[in-house]
Amino acid sequence: MAVITIRRQVLALMSFLCFCSVTGQVSYSIPEEMPKGSFVGDIAQDLGLDVKRLKSGKARIYTGDSAEYIELNKERGVLLIKDRIDREAICAKTAPCALHFQVILENPMDVVVEVLDVNDNAPAFHEKEMHLEILESALPGTEILQVSATDPDVGINALHDYTLQPKTHFNIKVLSSPNGHKYAQLYLSGALDREKEEKLLLTLTAVDGGEPQRSGTLKIHITVRDTNDNAPVFTQSVFKASVKENVPKETLVVRVSATDADEGMNGLVTYHFNRMSSSVAQLFHLDENSGDLTVNGVIDYEENKIYEIGVQAKDQGGQSTSTNVIIEVTDVNDNAPIITLTSFSSAIAEDSPSGTTVAIINVKDLDSGKNGKVDCSVNGNIPFAIHSSLKNYYTLVTNGVLDRERNPDYNITFTAVDEGSPPLSTNKTITLRVSDVNDNAPVFEQSYYEADIMENNSPGLSVFSVKAQDSDSGQNARVSYLLIDTELNGNPISTYISVNAESGVIEAVRSFDYEQIKTINVFVKGQDGGSPPLSSNTTVKLNIRDQNDNPPQVLYPVQTGGSVVAEMVPRSADVGYLVTKVVAVDVDSGQNAWLSYKLQKATDRALFEVGSQNGEIRTIRQVSDKDAVKQRLSVIVEDNGQPSRSATVIVNVAVADSFPEVLSEFSDFPHDKEYNDNLTFYLVLALAVVSFLFITCLVVIISVKIYRWRQSRILYHSNLPVIPYYPPRYSDTLGTTGTLQHVYNYEVCRTTDSRKSDCKFGRAGSQNVLIMDPSCSGTMQRMQSEKSILDEPDSPLEVRLFDKFIPTTNYACFFQRFILLFGLICNK
Repeated sequence: MAVITIRRQVLALMSFLCFCSVTGQVSYSIPEEMPKGSFVGDIAQDLGLDVKRLKSGKARIYTGDSAEYIELNKERGVLLIKDRIDREAICAKTAPCALHFQVILENPMDVVVEVLDVNDNAPAFHEKEMHLEILESALPGTEILQVSATDPDVGINALHDYTLQPKTHFNIKVLSSPNGHKYAQLYLSGALDREKEEKLLLTLTAVDGGEPQRSGTLKIHITVRDTNDNAPVFTQSVFKASVKENVPKETLVVRVSATDADEGMNGLVTYHFNRMSSSVAQLFHLDENSGDLTVNGVIDYEENKIYEIGVQAKDQGGQSTSTNVIIEVTDVNDNAPIITLTSFSSAIAEDSPSGTTVAIINVKDLDSGKNGKVDCSVNGNIPFAIHSSLKNYYTLVTNGVLDRERNPDYNITFTAVDEGSPPLSTNKTITLRVSDVNDNAPVFEQSYYEADIMENNSPGLSVFSVKAQDSDSGQNARVSYLLIDTELNGNPISTYISVNAESGVIEAVRSFDYEQIKTINVFVKGQDGGSPPLSSNTTVKLNIRDQNDNPPQVLYPVQTGGSVVAEMVPRSADVGYLVTKVVAVDVDSGQNAWLSYKLQKATDRALFEVGSQNGEIRTIRQVSDKDAVKQRLSVIVEDNGQPSRSATVIVNVAVADSFPEVLSEFSDFPHDKEYNDNLTFYLVLALAVVSFLFITCLVVIISVKIYRWRQSRILYHSNLPVIPYYPPRYSDTLGTTGTLQHVYNYEVCRTTDSRKSDCKFGRAGSQNVLIMDPSCSGTMQRMQSEKSILDEPDSPLEVRLFDKFIPTTNYACFFQRFILLFGLICNK
């Protein structure tokens, strides 16, 4: 019984239309050369299926275009050998060698049977005997020959090693090529002497690693020739080339070249193959004179991707050199993809969810690399998509909403395209019917509308109308229009706009003001009567158009009731003198806010003009002495709206050179009396407040002075030492009282039209000098001095008061005395 290795994948239960199917992969390993009917594996047990299930599901084996080596016994649920399996014939050097086929129940099931190699082939050389010539002057280490044997087996049964007998003058090195193939390099290990030994016979044996071990031999006849001290030298250590598959015969692949420094026959170089298999020898030809390596057979990339050929260059004196030629085969896209439909249902409901399986196909390409990479797709503009489920298997699923009203059926075309250049493709078309359900939402004529409405509209005005169509019928096609709740300026949109549910007419709930709202975005939903209902949305942008509903507003000159604001123009003003500028604005927009200025009335129209665009009032002639002092101008400001709106401003102009002259002209206005009465009231109120503060401060200061006088009396009777202190800025510090300058200026100013009085108190002509005593308490001597100063008739009152209240170190006492001093001066 063969040893069987089973690999299972996880079994997945997948719903496909109305069938139940099992998807998985099972692997077995068997040796080659098993007799027919041999047991491979119990597929039913490994998949967990009942034998009756295999019968009812019509299980079968699908191998595609390859030969059937395995058969399925449905009675027992096992796999058996159907035909002789020769691993070398099926896979050549490819390892591992596997047979791929599918067990079809409802879905394909990958089954892999790995064919194990047995040591049924012995290593073999391309030639049985070889004749070599070598000069006796060859140095030890000189390479003589590169040779290899081939063994169709793989793994441990493949070529393992080389041995050489005898090893008197020669030895070998076992090397490996880039693709892992081992070859022997024969080299000279000792000096040769033609006079002693002219001919040598070597036996090269190649052995594999199988059990039992197999071997092959090569007889090497070596003739030692007389001295030829220059061997051919290749121009390259390794020649590399590439060739496309399916190129015609005699196509040049590469030209090998070697040179020999000898002359005559010893310098004539010929080229020969020295190691290659028989199959490779049939594909290439080497011209021994030119070194041209050409194609001599059909090169197939799918069979072999790289060739390594040994080439030997010989001269006529027996010297030779070997090199390697590595030929890479370039894949040509010569195989189109193959599409096989493994499962399919011809009808599907239009409300099927996205991802519903429709069909399963198998796609494969015999090419390799990019040429073997296949991209499978379906024709565009259909609600279907294709996904790769297993290797080389694709599942067609729904990928959107199906609509029977628009497309009752679909012709779905599978397109398999490889990545070759040029790419090859294959198409396969299936027809799928769609059954009807209610699945059409209303569709607006536009997804975005824009309409205009004039401001100051009447409430209930029909602004715009939207319309949606539903391709369904009956109740499913009845569309209702709803206003989507949003906010505008913090208020619900329904307080501004309403939508008629039946007709889709948009009406204004209130009157709009362009200066407050310029645009309104209304979101309307159309909903059908289906169950469940379907809907779609649209946006209506309402642009509020401006009306000329605001007159211009004059910013300057300011109109202040009964007061008179006059602009003064000297009598020496020249032509074009700028008197003033009327400044106005209009809160409307566009041409409704374009302002123009006109002189409506004037005391003397020949004297002034107004700029129509900038509102500047200028003189248009020289001012003369005959012109009246009092000029009154009436300027009208108009906008450009239809109809236009206007505002009027009065500008008073005084033509005079002095201010008294202006007062005499404008003194007859009735507001002067009221102005004087207000001024008198404010002055009386201020005097009363100042008097109250003065009396309060005076009472406080007298109380403090009495308290300190009593303290000084106590200090006088205490016999404590007293140190007098004199101010540093006194002019006389030896008892003579210095005089400080105290000059106070009082100025009362009144403006012409302010109706107020401003009192300004000037600063003292010189800074007061403050004399600080170590304590607030003075001595008796100090009190007597102060009293004498106050009693002096010739001393100014300011000096006496200042000197009296200065000596203190307490800031509160100083501040009280300063207020008292200030009050006395003001009262004086």
